[in-house]
Amino acid sequence: MIAGFIVCALVGYYLLDTAANLLNLRYLKEEVPEDFAGIYDAQRYKRSQQYTKAKTELEIVSSTLMLVALLLFWWLNGFDRLDVWLRTFNLGDFWTGFLYIGILAAGHELLDLPFAVFRTFGIEERFGFNRTTWQTFVSDHLKNWAISAIVLGAFLAILFWLLLTFGLPVWPIAWLITASLAVLLTYLAPAIILPLFFKFQSMPEGELRDAVTAYCQHQNFAVRDLLVIDGSRRSSKANAFFTGFGRNKRVALYDTLINHHPIPELVSVLAHEVGHFKKRHVLQHFLLAQLGLFLMFWLASYCLAWPALFAAFGVSHMSYYVGLTLFSLLMQPLGIVFGILTYAWSRRHEFEADRFAAETVGDPAPLVDALIRLSKDTLHNLTPHPLLVSLHATHPPVPQRVRALRNLARSSAMTNDK
Repeated sequence: MIAGFIVCALVGYYLLDTAANLLNLRYLKEEVPEDFAGIYDAQRYKRSQQYTKAKTELEIVSSTLMLVALLLFWWLNGFDRLDVWLRTFNLGDFWTGFLYIGILAAGHELLDLPFAVFRTFGIEERFGFNRTTWQTFVSDHLKNWAISAIVLGAFLAILFWLLLTFGLPVWPIAWLITASLAVLLTYLAPAIILPLFFKFQSMPEGELRDAVTAYCQHQNFAVRDLLVIDGSRRSSKANAFFTGFGRNKRVALYDTLINHHPIPELVSVLAHEVGHFKKRHVLQHFLLAQLGLFLMFWLASYCLAWPALFAAFGVSHMSYYVGLTLFSLLMQPLGIVFGILTYAWSRRHEFEADRFAAETVGDPAPLVDALIRLSKDTLHNLTPHPLLVSLHATHPPVPQRVRALRNLARSSAMTNDK
C-alpha cells in the first residue's frame, strides 16, 4: 500500500509536471504581448521562444532520467543491497549512515552532472549567456560539493548522535538545532561561502553609490556594505540581492546589472528588494520554512521506526539513516503541495514588493523599464502557461507585474487629478 502510494505520487507528479512543460510550449505566442510591443522586436522575441523550448526539452529529459533511475534502483532492491554491503564493513550505524546517504547523494549529483554541462556549455552558450570557462565550471562544482558535504555532514553528525543516543523522542531538539544552523548559514553565506565563487568589491564612490545610499537612508534601511559582484565572469544575466539581518545587511548588485541599467532603474530594483524586507517577506518565508521543517521532524518521529515503510522498499534491517532516506521519498507528495502553496504566497509578495518600490521611489516607470529590459536581455518567457506558473514560479509573469505597475501609475494619476 505504501509502495503503491509513493509510486503513484512520484509518477503522477512527473506526468503533471511534464504536461505543464508541454502545455507551456504550446502556450508560446507568436505575437509580442501588447505591453512589450515596440520594445521586443520580432526576431528577439522568436529567440526567447527558442530558448524556452531548449530549456524545457532538457528539463523533460532530465526529470525522466531521474525518475527512471529512482524506480530502477528501487526495483533492483538497491536501498537494501547498499545497506547490506555497507554493513559488511562493521563501521557502526553512525559511520555507515554517513556512507549510505553520501553515496546516494553522490549518485544523484553524478546523474545530474551531464545535464549541468549541457545546460551551461550547450544551451546557455548557444544563446549567448554563458561566460563560464571549463576551469571555473569544474572549480564551482568541486566547491559546491565540498560545501554541501560539510553542511550535510554537520547536520547528519548532530542528527545521528541525537537519535542513536536518545532515540526518536529527541526530535524537537533536532529541529531546534537544524533551525539554528539555518540562521547561522544566513550569516555565513555572504561572508564566507559566496566569496568562494564571486569577487566582491565595495561600490565605488559616485552617482550610483550616492543614489543608493540616499534611498536606503530615506527608508531607514541600515546597510553595512554596498557591494558589486563580478557575475559577468559566469553569465551575462543580471541580479541583485541583500543578505543579513539587523545592521549587518549587505546590498549586492551584479556588475552585469550595473552595466546595462541606468541609475533610476537600479534604485528601483534595489527598492524592490528593500520592499521584501520592509514588508517582512524574508522573515515570513523563514518562519514558514521552519514550520515546514518542524512538521517534517514530527512526522519523521513516527515514520523512522515504522516497519511498513522499510518493507515497502524491501529493506531488511531497520535503521535511522535508511529510514531518513525512505522518509524523504514518502514526504515528496507533501513537499509538492507545500511548495505550490508557498510559490503562490511568494508571487503575491512580489506584487507587494513592486508596489512598495513604485511608491517609495515615487514613480513606477523605472521599475517597469527595468523589468522589461531584464526580460528582454535574459530571453524571458513572457507567456508561461498558468499550470507551470502554479507548479514552479516564485515570481509572477513579467507582463502581469508590468500591468500592475502601470495600473498603479494610472490610479495615482487619477487621485492626483482629483
